[in-house]
Amino acid sequence: MLKIQVGHSYFLRYDRKQWERGKPYPPLATIQIAALLRRMGHELSLFDAMLSDGVEDYMPAFQQAAPGLVVFYEDNFNFLTKMCLGRMRDAACRMIAEAQAAGARVIVAGSDASDQPEPFLAAGADVVLVGEGIAALTALVERLERDPDIDDDAWTAGLPGVATIVDGVVRRGHVGPRPPDPRVVGQPAWDLLDIERYRDFWRERHGYFSLNMAASRGCPFRCNWCAKPIWGNHYNQRTAQDVAAEMTWLKRTYAPDHIWMADDIFGFRADWVSEFAQHLHDEDGSVPFTIQTRADLASERMCTALAKAGCAEAWIGAESGSQRVLDRMTKGTRVPELIGARRRLGAHGIRVGFFIQLGYIGEQLDDLLATRELVADAAPDDIGVSVSYPLPGTTFFEEVKAQLGDKTHWDDSADLAMMFRGAYDSDFYRSFRDLLHDQVTLRQGVINSTAEAALCKRWDALIASERAHRSEQPTLPSSMAMQSVALPFV
Repeated sequence: MLKIQVGHSYFLRYDRKQWERGKPYPPLATIQIAALLRRMGHELSLFDAMLSDGVEDYMPAFQQAAPGLVVFYEDNFNFLTKMCLGRMRDAACRMIAEAQAAGARVIVAGSDASDQPEPFLAAGADVVLVGEGIAALTALVERLERDPDIDDDAWTAGLPGVATIVDGVVRRGHVGPRPPDPRVVGQPAWDLLDIERYRDFWRERHGYFSLNMAASRGCPFRCNWCAKPIWGNHYNQRTAQDVAAEMTWLKRTYAPDHIWMADDIFGFRADWVSEFAQHLHDEDGSVPFTIQTRADLASERMCTALAKAGCAEAWIGAESGSQRVLDRMTKGTRVPELIGARRRLGAHGIRVGFFIQLGYIGEQLDDLLATRELVADAAPDDIGVSVSYPLPGTTFFEEVKAQLGDKTHWDDSADLAMMFRGAYDSDFYRSFRDLLHDQVTLRQGVINSTAEAALCKRWDALIASERAHRSEQPTLPSSMAMQSVALPFV
């Protein structure tokens, strides 16, 4: 039996936007891995960075647990972890160095480490898992249990899907995207969490308590800006009965008022959601929940099933109101589908949020105004707005990587900095974002002609200033690049 500490590096306090938003969720993938390792017979402890005061809390937790092996396994269900934020990487590297200096072996896994293992290995990690890494992780743990003094070369010998340093050079075994590992099953190690700390935080900030679940892993769709270093385009869905049983257990054990379904795509098929709803009804296990979905999945039958199951809110990756931009993203949805999905969900009493993305390659002012029109016509209950963010492994990244300088990641989720040459500068997109948010907020309240007139003036002022914010040489879509070679930029 090994003494293993499992942890992660997403500190809510290091992301000012998310700290102000105040909606922390337990690290779901991290506690799934803790449960897996415990089923293998090992003694587990957890360092949960989410509500920690800072990285200075790590060493006391390490000393109390006294592990021989530390596994920093980032939460693959947390989209903020997938963004590979710079402050979280810095925190991870500091904790890695501290654990290594204290004599523990260190394994690291996550989106950022899969994309760029070098800084984590340089900080002192013995091994970086590439992708989900369950097969490699279990093999490493079994080898270490058999021989606690095994040297690093023998420890990792012949294992695919790991990155190590050999003679000062990073050696990375590529395995390609793999389906979600079937060994990650059963109930996560909820008991390792300080649930009451989460409950107190939520109730102080919002007056209710929310927990998270996941009914599936992965996403089969192929938006060309979406990074998928963990599961690629694979998608694995649990049985409806299993997911309903977990929700029922959470309801009876921790009494959350709400659940965030952390799936990239929840439900997928209306018959699965209908079965899920029936199991919840039979066990009185339903808790109001929020999902992420796509407009082209929100059929009338799907919306009916979601409402029966207790879905309170659905977030749709709308991205843009311009069909031209959606097609360049290979999004696979049509603008009318976005409006139709919003109306169908709303008719069933389900709140709707739109994720909006500004600044994609080739987007121009008329595309941005089409997005403003979409938000006005569809009238979502809420929106989340970002600028296009290139991450390794995506078609989008390959098109703009030559422009990326020292800044290849945002420091935190409020950064909203353009890292390639879009049509406009970062300030223009930030102003556009703020006006979109104000437009949605205005629609939620009592109609106020004075406020509407003021908002219109702000829109007019921003649009009038757009020439001053234009990039001199914006990135063009690859399909347009050859056409532009011989032409002067206007």
